[in-house]
Amino acid sequence: MSDDVVTIERANTVLYCAEWAHTVAFYRDTIGLPTTFENDWFVEFRLTGDAFVSVADASRASISAVGGQGITITLQVADVARVRDLLAERGVTLTPISNRWGAIVCYCRDPEGHRIEFWSANPIDC
Repeated sequence: MSDDVVTIERANTVLYCAEWAHTVAFYRDTIGLPTTFENDWFVEFRLTGDAFVSVADASRASISAVGGQGITITLQVADVARVRDLLAERGVTLTPISNRWGAIVCYCRDPEGHRIEFWSANPIDC
């Protein structure tokens, strides 16, 4: 690897939340992400490999919550329809599945208002 290239070894997106406990429960219990680190104001969840999303209590952090505006977490899944059905059974409000950008997608929002996109490759385009 060249010295003039930034090599990323791990990625973590941190969401600063006013509704911290509800947002932690959403990612842990509703979506079912595994916890890799937790303390009394910060929880880290593994998405895949070396990609993580963390939920921080904005009242205890040095940065404030912004209400989820302008943020979308995109998660590729094997079967969007199955994920949509599973989350709907758990009480999550999701958009209908649609075709976008050569993928099939649906969206929901976490308790803090962050938009989450679940997507799969469109089988017609494969």
